[in-house]
Amino acid sequence: MTTDAPSATLYRMVMPGHICPYGLKSKDLLERQGYAVEDHHLKTREETDAFKNEHGVETTPQTFINGERIGGYDALRVHFELDPPKAEQSDTSYQPVIAIFSVAALLALGLSWSHEGTLLSLRAFEWFISLSMVILAVQKLQDLESFSTMFLNYDLLAQRWVRYGKLYPFGEALAGILMTAGALIWLAAPVALVIGGIGAVSVFKAVYIEKRELKCACVGGSSNVPLGFVSLTENVMMVGMALWMGARYLAS
Repeated sequence: MTTDAPSATLYRMVMPGHICPYGLKSKDLLERQGYAVEDHHLKTREETDAFKNEHGVETTPQTFINGERIGGYDALRVHFELDPPKAEQSDTSYQPVIAIFSVAALLALGLSWSHEGTLLSLRAFEWFISLSMVILAVQKLQDLESFSTMFLNYDLLAQRWVRYGKLYPFGEALAGILMTAGALIWLAAPVALVIGGIGAVSVFKAVYIEKRELKCACVGGSSNVPLGFVSLTENVMMVGMALWMGARYLAS
């Protein structure tokens, strides 16, 4: 460490059976910000509890800079202006949606390059939509109970037939997989058309007619994505894909 670097003091749990991940993240952040870290390990539960009582804190890690207690990892990020203060932080995030569509797009381009010999092809666009459907379904299936509960807030069919909330992700996954494979389109297209059509009408009614502020279940039951354009786009994509592939199937 260079002697002219600003210094910080960090207290974090480093026990035989547990190393605090936020302590490691705090140390890494401080070092990336150019600080020489005086790293104090709290090696037992008793030592940790004594530290908390001494400083009147409920959690570790704790960082001190120039004798001033900054706090834990989240507070450290705010201190370095990497995040806004908690009071100014939005409770919504589009990060899961961006990640899903980005990965689906890259997968579609990779498949197109492998099978069509070019990145940009009509099949690449079809794969992008079908793979997006599959990945979105996987997100929902991670916690089916939580998804179905959130889904009941706005889906018109689920409100009349509660079990539909638990069937929806399986239908979306089935349609997406079959469309990716280009198989059994006679089954995939109607499934996507029905669930996408009902979903689009439900979202439009809840958001644009009733003006309700709800969380979207499109990426799972723990989502912080607001119901609106993203969910409507998901359902419209399914309807469009169903009509397109259904028409191609009938014409063949």
